[in-house]
Amino acid sequence: MKAPDGRQAAASARTLGLTAAKTMREAFADVPRFLRLKLALLGGAFRRSPWQVVGLVIASLYGIGMMALLVGGLVAARFVPDVTSVRSIVIVVGAAVTTGFLLLPLVFGVDDTLDPRKFALFGIPTDRLAVGLAAGSILSVPAIVLAVCALATVVTWSHGFWLAVLALISAVLATATSVLAARVATAAAGFLLDTRRARELTGVVGVLLVVLISPLVLSLSNVDWGARGFSIMTVLADILRWSPMGAAWAVPADTAVGRGGAAALELLIAIAMLAALWLAWRALVAHMLVTPSRSGEVKTYAGLGWFSVMPATPWGAVAARSLSYWGRDARYWVSLVMIPVIPIIILTAFAVVHAIPGTYPALLPLPIMVLFLGWAAHNDVAYDGTAIWLHVVAGTTGLADRIGRLVPLLFIGIPLIVVGTAVSVYFYGDAHVALALVGVTVCELFVGLGLSSVTSTLTPYPVPKPGDSPFAQPQSVGAAAAVVQGFSLVVIIVLSAPAIVFGVLGVFVDPAWFVSSLWAGLVVGALALVGGVVGGAAIFNRRGPQMLDAAVKAA
Repeated sequence: MKAPDGRQAAASARTLGLTAAKTMREAFADVPRFLRLKLALLGGAFRRSPWQVVGLVIASLYGIGMMALLVGGLVAARFVPDVTSVRSIVIVVGAAVTTGFLLLPLVFGVDDTLDPRKFALFGIPTDRLAVGLAAGSILSVPAIVLAVCALATVVTWSHGFWLAVLALISAVLATATSVLAARVATAAAGFLLDTRRARELTGVVGVLLVVLISPLVLSLSNVDWGARGFSIMTVLADILRWSPMGAAWAVPADTAVGRGGAAALELLIAIAMLAALWLAWRALVAHMLVTPSRSGEVKTYAGLGWFSVMPATPWGAVAARSLSYWGRDARYWVSLVMIPVIPIIILTAFAVVHAIPGTYPALLPLPIMVLFLGWAAHNDVAYDGTAIWLHVVAGTTGLADRIGRLVPLLFIGIPLIVVGTAVSVYFYGDAHVALALVGVTVCELFVGLGLSSVTSTLTPYPVPKPGDSPFAQPQSVGAAAAVVQGFSLVVIIVLSAPAIVFGVLGVFVDPAWFVSSLWAGLVVGALALVGGVVGGAAIFNRRGPQMLDAAVKAA
């Protein structure tokens, strides 16, 4: 076979170049249309209700103010003699911003106005659609603020012509990476979190993440930044500069401090990250164009579940129904997930300010968790919604209803007290304190359940409806809900005060008080539980029709 001559090779190269140029022109042909579409969508947001427009204006002004502040700081950084400190701050803050663009849509979800599935019937090629949607994403307040601040880093690193050019390239890479990361995360969240249960789970995870990073935030707030701040920032910058989120921000920064070899590697990492995000975005667009929205999978349950376990009595049937709700209804298990988080926040705050010395903090988590566990059922009837008619028309006695509803919390609370007491004693180091822990926690649980038996029938207030998100807030909730919640919590603490006071005396004065704490907790708790159940049963028998009427009005 005859080898091609130079002219044939040149012609082939020219043909390939023309083909590539044509492909690029076609890919970017629809960009102006998508930009106009996004501008129209943004303009439509200002044709809503007046209060929504006011909120948008305030958010926009806030974004402009933050942008002016950041740009001013980046311009002023150009004249700071300590380039190393500027480098550390820019890398850390830039990496945090890019990470936020990626994670926030995944954790909290956003309303994607440019969902690729909305364009499935227009016959737009995948490449053109992917480019257009990515370009349209630039027209948003966060992206615009990021782009302007990234361009301001060109001034920060304008210590020479080529360094400024490199800073401009890095600013484009950082902005494109952040926007494309948000685009990928938003599309993935919209596609993977279509079902209600997935959104509920993601919301819970988001809340837990926010809570769990609170110790880090509190610890950082306790750092002496005047003495150690720059050393900590330098360590973080040296770590983040090799990450895909911080590499683009580190390129001009490391070049400015004379680390040219490291800057070259960081530039390769930044380009590779952008390429990976583009491939992921294009693959997502191609997949979503031919894949409809997901629907939640319908679960099938074999057998009678808790109804085959509990006694065949009226209170057993109510208990089985309540246990099923506590295990399957997100409105219930979300509250259970949040109960262990509360002690973490409290203990972290105490640890930061060094308010409780020694092993005393080991005694706090269990009473705090049991306090909120007993309080959790103070509005239990409202969660039934209109299904409360089953109890009313079936002639269920108030005593059977009250006892049955307490079973799930007893199933959770008693093992929690047993295990939690053992763990607390182990970390505290004195077995005698177990008497006080049992007295205090049993009192809190029993008082909370007894009080809940009364408040849930006497003063129910609207809650998210069955099937709604547990984070939804009914519009009819007002001062009544706050009064009932606050009153219930205060009464539990007040009635548990004798056991708590005796326990504190046992810790700081004489261990003999632990026995008094145990008996005080058991006696007060038993009386409150029995009295609350009997009183709540009488109220239920008298107010059954009124509770059904309230449930129908709240629906």
